This record gives sequence, C-alpha cells and structure tokens, in this order.
Amino acid sequence: MSNHHPVKGMILDVDGTLVDSNDAHTHAWIDAMQEQGHQVAFETVRPLIGMGGDKVLPEVLHIEKDSEEGQKISERRKEIFKERYYSTVKAFPHTYELLQHIHDQGQKMIIATSAEPEELEKLLVLIGSDTKKFFLAQTTSKDAPQSKPDADIMLAAIKRIQMDASQLVMIGDTAYDIQSATKAGIATIALRCGGWKDTDLQGSVAIYDDPADLLAHYSSSPLGR
Repeated sequence: MSNHHPVKGMILDVDGTLVDSNDAHTHAWIDAMQEQGHQVAFETVRPLIGMGGDKVLPEVLHIEKDSEEGQKISERRKEIFKERYYSTVKAFPHTYELLQHIHDQGQKMIIATSAEPEELEKLLVLIGSDTKKFFLAQTTSKDAPQSKPDADIMLAAIKRIQMDASQLVMIGDTAYDIQSATKAGIATIALRCGGWKDTDLQGSVAIYDDPADLLAHYSSSPLGR
C-alpha cells in the first residue's frame, strides 16, 4: 500500500472471514455428494471452500455444475447447509465491532462473496440484525460469470463501489480471495480464522488472526495508516 493511496474502501468476503462457516460448508458438500453415491473425504473438500461452487464439483468429481448430476448436488448442498449446518455457524467475535469501526472511519464497504444472495442474507444476520447497513452493496455469485479465484467478482465490486483499485483493500481468508483480488489490482488483508496457513496466504499485504485481531491493531494496519 502506498501513502499516496490511503484506503478509502474495503471489499469483504463473508464465509470464513466474518462468520465461522467453512467447516459447515464442507460438511454440506460432502453430504450432498454422498447422496449421489460419491464418498469424498473432508480433507479433499475443505481446502476448496472459498472458491466458487461452480468450481468445486469439477475439482472434486470432475463433473460440471450445470450437468444434471451437478445441479442435483448443488441444490442439495444448499438445502443441507440450511437444514443441518446453518445452526452451527456463528459470527467471529467482534465482527460487528470491526464493521462499526470501519464505518465510523468513513471508509466504504462492499461485500464480494461466492455465496448466493439468499445464503448471504442468512449469514449477515448472524453478525447482527442490522449488519446490512454497513455495506454500500453486495456482490454475489449472481454478479460474476466466473467465481473466485477469477477476478470477476472483484471487478464487479469495484464497479459498484466506484473507486480505483489502488484505493481499495480486500479482506478475506483464503488463497482464492488473494488471487481474485490480485488479478483485479487490489491489495488483500488475510485473516487466519478461515483455517488457512500463513504460507497459503502469501501475496497478502498483512495477516491477522481474525476480525478481533484486526480491530485491535487497526491503527497500525494497512487500513489505518
């Protein structure tokens, strides 16, 4: 980050960044695949959470999301997440306070997630009933032809927030966030709470444990300099 380009806006991921949902998504994928006769290990699916769902099936089962089987698995994955695992998902501690602090600094925020709109709504409520007020807009899987790690979702967010990439920072938890943002010319702050190791988060400008850690070190972070 350059002193000539103070951070005016932030693009935030949600799953694994603001809410502790990555394991829940993993189990939902595994259960949905199992219903179609595919036995897949947790360790196979977990590292893929964070890329778009359209990329998970080709990676794991070598089938396309738009195929008949792919559509069945994708739809069941959403149902299973809602029915079995949503109740296990919680916001990371002090996530609401971090968003409030960013808002109080006058820095704009927009969401960039591979989640679908309906799922996103349910996740934001876990942070706080009025969490949506902090965000100028939400960019989801519906706004991007290609999901993370492609740049489409970031480019859509840039267009929505109407700022130059040099004025923005992406906050995410996976290598896919970093890759997507980098392709769009945006610096990334990575959070470890999504379950990734520091070696996997290379390419970010800074790494913090979770929203609480970033909030505690906000003034010395790339966001506060």
